[in-house]
Amino acid sequence: MKLVVIGGGSSYTPELVEGVITHSASLPVTEIVLIDVPQGEEKVRINTAFAGRMLQKAGHAATVRYTFDRREGLAGAAFVITQLRVGGLDAREKDERIPLKYDMIGQETTGAGGFFKALRTIPVILDICRDMEAVCPDAWLINFTNPAGIVTEAVLKNTKVRCIGLCNVPINMRHDAAERLSVSADELDCRFIGLNHLSVMTQALYHGEDKIREALMSDNNESVVKNIKKNDGMDDMARELGCMLSPYMQYFYFEKASLAHEKQEALGMEGPRAVQVKAVEKNLFECYRDEQLNEKPEALAKRGGARYSEAAINLIDSIYHDRKDVQVVDTLNRGIIPQLADDAVIETNCVIGRNGAQPLPLTDGKLPSIFLGLMEQVKAYESLTVQAAVEGDRNKALLALVHHPLVHDMPEARAMMEEMMEAHKAYLPAFFRKDI
Repeated sequence: MKLVVIGGGSSYTPELVEGVITHSASLPVTEIVLIDVPQGEEKVRINTAFAGRMLQKAGHAATVRYTFDRREGLAGAAFVITQLRVGGLDAREKDERIPLKYDMIGQETTGAGGFFKALRTIPVILDICRDMEAVCPDAWLINFTNPAGIVTEAVLKNTKVRCIGLCNVPINMRHDAAERLSVSADELDCRFIGLNHLSVMTQALYHGEDKIREALMSDNNESVVKNIKKNDGMDDMARELGCMLSPYMQYFYFEKASLAHEKQEALGMEGPRAVQVKAVEKNLFECYRDEQLNEKPEALAKRGGARYSEAAINLIDSIYHDRKDVQVVDTLNRGIIPQLADDAVIETNCVIGRNGAQPLPLTDGKLPSIFLGLMEQVKAYESLTVQAAVEGDRNKALLALVHHPLVHDMPEARAMMEEMMEAHKAYLPAFFRKDI
């Protein structure tokens, strides 16, 4: 099996390599190819050497190499994992800082920041898919690139590539529920429904008995993901709704507090999350560079990708072996949520096998009605964002942006969009064509 990682210079790559090693008995990976761009050569070179040491220590026979020739690297791939960031952390910092000037949330996956990350990312992902259609048409694309739901929808609506979107939030929410219930996460069957970074856990089944109410009665001060500081009111809000909430939903339910926190961080010594991640990554790559290091360092947990490899490699394993087990992924709605289009991408429990992901029907229609309206509005924004990115249409881009629940004013949205467009001009060529 040939496994290709696009964005091979990411600090998350050792997580994936660890997953390959852990699944060595079931996944016959013979070659790992890390693909990146020339600007990322130092990081991908360090990752390649480090991955080689990890594989050697584990006695794994797979080879690992890197390349900037995407088509050559993709040729013959069985699985392709995308974990790229167009524009790097410098672009992320702009996503986080500029919206704050307009009193809008600056976050890399939701709101104005996530919107521009999507606009930069979708054209690149579609280029990758065109290469896959040409040189590895039977390969599966496992998309971990944020905003994962929007990017996955762009692929499924505009290419023939077999694609499943993936996020580590649901698996971490299951572990959070297990911790609240003092049980093993492996014994907990959790049901999710919603969109990527806007999903809810409606059931937590322990030996067939739903323990969701019991889990909700227990507070947990720790955030489900390391990259978001948890708002103290999230557990109360979850109890009101009767389901556990994706940590990203605090931006909607506690917008003023989230905005104030982001402004405080941006003005402080630590800076916004992008600046903090730069410091974390600097330390990580210093570790990775050490020729004596041959296993994943604990410091990687600070990066925010906990259980990433568990989710990604489990998904690959289930497709390869046609296991027909249930995992939470991003895939086409296909009527599961009647209020959304069949070709909209949702995040929910799916049966995973050689034919991909088949979403499970809702149990007893368990979708909180108060949550439904928010989800429909966000999905309208997501689908418009895909259209705007594909067409390079500024009018549709503005329409998408102003429909996001965290963007409240058309003049402010227009001004912010123009500033962000100019700031990211190098990565948004479709919006600066002379023929438009």
